[in-house]
Amino acid sequence: MPVGLPISGNTILFALVGDPVRQAMLPTLFNPMLAEQGVDAVMLPVHAPQDRFDEVMRGLQAIGNVAGIAVTVPHKSSALAYADEITPAAEAIGAINALRRNPDGTWTGDNFDGRGFVAGLAASDIDPAGLTVTLVGTGGAGSALAVALLDAGVGTLRLYDRDTTKATEVAARVEQRSHGTVRVTDTLNLTGADLVINATPLGMHVDDPLPFDPTGLEPHAVVADIIMKPDQTPVMKRARELGYMVHPGLHMLTNQLDCYRKFFSNTLSAVGSSENQV
Repeated sequence: MPVGLPISGNTILFALVGDPVRQAMLPTLFNPMLAEQGVDAVMLPVHAPQDRFDEVMRGLQAIGNVAGIAVTVPHKSSALAYADEITPAAEAIGAINALRRNPDGTWTGDNFDGRGFVAGLAASDIDPAGLTVTLVGTGGAGSALAVALLDAGVGTLRLYDRDTTKATEVAARVEQRSHGTVRVTDTLNLTGADLVINATPLGMHVDDPLPFDPTGLEPHAVVADIIMKPDQTPVMKRARELGYMVHPGLHMLTNQLDCYRKFFSNTLSAVGSSENQV
């Protein structure tokens, strides 16, 4: 692993905010990238309990040498309130996973989860165009996946969430981006699915129930998860036992790393480090 520059008074800070945050792997990938490019900056994990999220975000944005903030569960929707402007994709998603400080002190938000997920599918030779996809979970990450999958040309996207109202709101935001069909299902429907995605937190803990039972899927179906730790979630383990192809969550992160790099590339000058470039 590359050794970064010594931390000094000139070091620029990035924060990764979540609750919990121990499972987050972005700093593990982002910091070596900074080191490889000789950037005097570091990303630190910040545990922000839900009832103190506002306090943490206001504090981070008030720190003069914080150039950017990455956001993970469960704060991606709440983080919208801390952006002065967001990209059109983030507006459709209704959530962000990155904020950057601009030279004028304002903050721009974007979301890379969906783009990373679809790029990860492509890297695994899975083309979502024309597929029937069941997406389980329509929170911040699930919404991002919905937008990116529709942009990639899926044939039918079925949205399922225990909170049907939330799934319906996501469908209303994203269906205009699709030439296919977007459906909200009151009950989990895996019939005929080519790709089934767990976009819920179920699987982060060993005693979690399965988000869905992959038994009876089409023989060619792919079971995907967005959870990165553990790398073999219970639903993926079950799918493997049944002989299905699985697609782990780490692909989503590794394939959005370049999005983070480009997004933050112009922000370091806003905190007084014009020599740095991500």
